[in-house]
Amino acid sequence: MSVVAGMRLWIAALAFSVFSTSVLAHAEPEVELASYKPISSISGNLSSMGSDTLSNLMTVWAEEFKRYYPSINIEIQAAGSSTAPTALTEATTQFGTMSRPMRAREIEAFERKYGYKPSAIRVAIDALAIYVHQDNPLEGLSFEQLDAMFSRTLLCGAPAPITQWTQLGLAGIWQHRDIQLFGRNSVSGTYGFFKENVLCNGDFLPRLNEQPGSASVVQSVSTSLNAIGFSGIGYNTSGVRSVPISESGTEYVEANAVNAASGEYPLSRFLYIYVNKEPGEPLAELEREFIRFIFSKEGQAIVASEGYVPLPAFVVEQEMQRLGL
Repeated sequence: MSVVAGMRLWIAALAFSVFSTSVLAHAEPEVELASYKPISSISGNLSSMGSDTLSNLMTVWAEEFKRYYPSINIEIQAAGSSTAPTALTEATTQFGTMSRPMRAREIEAFERKYGYKPSAIRVAIDALAIYVHQDNPLEGLSFEQLDAMFSRTLLCGAPAPITQWTQLGLAGIWQHRDIQLFGRNSVSGTYGFFKENVLCNGDFLPRLNEQPGSASVVQSVSTSLNAIGFSGIGYNTSGVRSVPISESGTEYVEANAVNAASGEYPLSRFLYIYVNKEPGEPLAELEREFIRFIFSKEGQAIVASEGYVPLPAFVVEQEMQRLGL
């Protein structure tokens, strides 16, 4: 079994020993989430630091949340997932947003300071999509082919690098076209997720055009006929199309909401908000209400409207119980 097959949606379960089985094993008739019920007026400041992938969601959640509580101020910074653990540890943010789970050393740094681990909250499901120009006729790609395109170490078993589209069976105007690579930069959780799961923990090629944001990856691909890049499915736009992928062979799976929610799409992942919650103590009122809003019918409707995948109701219930909500 590949790294991705073993992780899929439940990588967080392995990291935190909180969950033991997969989404598929818990499949049950879906229950409609409750609508958000505001409490008496509250005010104060909320801050978020971390994932660019989550920046659109956080922005819309914040805008809608302020409709209930006009007196609050919410600051959102999205410099990359790797900035979240330090900001949370140093108490310069209340929410650390990440498109990957915290690594062991990041958790250890937090625990050394506070004596307990940070709390990971699953807030949405994402599919990491492989984008090509809308005119590219490529049918699909395997992990081995992606590694041969993006990696200089070829740890996934490819016999040789893939540098031209003709090596993937494209002919005609594509026969002599070089492949142009786009992706996120090293502070991004998306970068780390792709490196670990698609490159078998290998190294990216130096000619990867690293972009500071998810949207810029997709925009770059849309303007170059030779391009291919990776970014969250929520950033899909005109000018590009997502290529179906497979872990091996040619049984390609589309990057869409149904396949991401079921775990069939091999690059599905949870998106997280990390908080500093002392065991046995409740979240601060403003933090608690923002999380309650995210888990409401309205909050998860925003997830869908932004192109991501809402959480199944049983996952919402698990998270709320774990947080004492």
